[in-house]
Amino acid sequence: MILQTGQRTDIPAFYTPWFLNRLREGMVCVRNPFQPESVTRYRISPDVVDLIAFCTKNPLPMLPHLDLLSPYGQYWFITITPYGNDMEPNVPPKKVVMEAFRILSRHVGAHRIGWRYDPILLTERYTPEFHLKAFEEMAQTLSGYTDTVVISFVDLYEKVKSNFPALRIVPMEQRRILGEKMVKIARDCGMTLRPCAEGQWLGAYGADCSGCMTLKTFERALQTRLLLPSYAKRENRAACACLLTNDIGSYNTCGHLCRYCYANASPDVIRSNMAHHDPASPLLIGHLHPTDTIHDARQESWIDPQLSFLPYF
Repeated sequence: MILQTGQRTDIPAFYTPWFLNRLREGMVCVRNPFQPESVTRYRISPDVVDLIAFCTKNPLPMLPHLDLLSPYGQYWFITITPYGNDMEPNVPPKKVVMEAFRILSRHVGAHRIGWRYDPILLTERYTPEFHLKAFEEMAQTLSGYTDTVVISFVDLYEKVKSNFPALRIVPMEQRRILGEKMVKIARDCGMTLRPCAEGQWLGAYGADCSGCMTLKTFERALQTRLLLPSYAKRENRAACACLLTNDIGSYNTCGHLCRYCYANASPDVIRSNMAHHDPASPLLIGHLHPTDTIHDARQESWIDPQLSFLPYF
């Protein structure tokens, strides 16, 4: 199975000690976001967890502890955008994150790490010209350390509209101009550009529109084939081709406080939740209650036991 850590929050950036405790204890509990009294317990062991997926804007706290991850397959998505503190108040400086990206790439391999440049939004400061210049500079810095870059244009989810009412969608014509040029920049730097939940239109310019965190992504990271059980073959959301995996995070717990974030309700809610974090708890936020219903997740290795050679290198 695939254990996901980063579609609800940023565990490496803010909760590395907790995650390391979960690895050592071999177990983690997750509340159902829609039925909080329902708790799923996952076993963390290489015999059932084939790969751990990370999505983070700051892998630095995890870098000294990569030895604990060595029994597991890994795939990392590192989000590095050109925005300042006006958009991303608590994200470390970009040069620092890019250097951490390169260190991580040397450790896990360029085929196990991808760069996310998303979401793309436009303001008086962050113009199309600004994005193209920043994207090219970043792509050149990360060239050779990954072969994948993912882009998407900002979506106005309800939480985004509430936290950033002045934000507007990027017009289609500007999307086409940016997309076409970014595909070329990425190609020149040895990367394939993959759009996230943007449909198929970027394919006309040479982008790979098959998805950004797909079965093939994980097979390539593991260098083996995976046999998905029927219950794992579900779509994530309508416009998304990514494989739906088991996320151990919680919404409204990311301290980056990015203004465009779709997963956080408000800074006050986040601060309140983070104040209830206990690194020793099996839950990311709070503790188990006597009234909780705990059930063990269905877990099994998805690795194809038959020897296979993947034509990815």
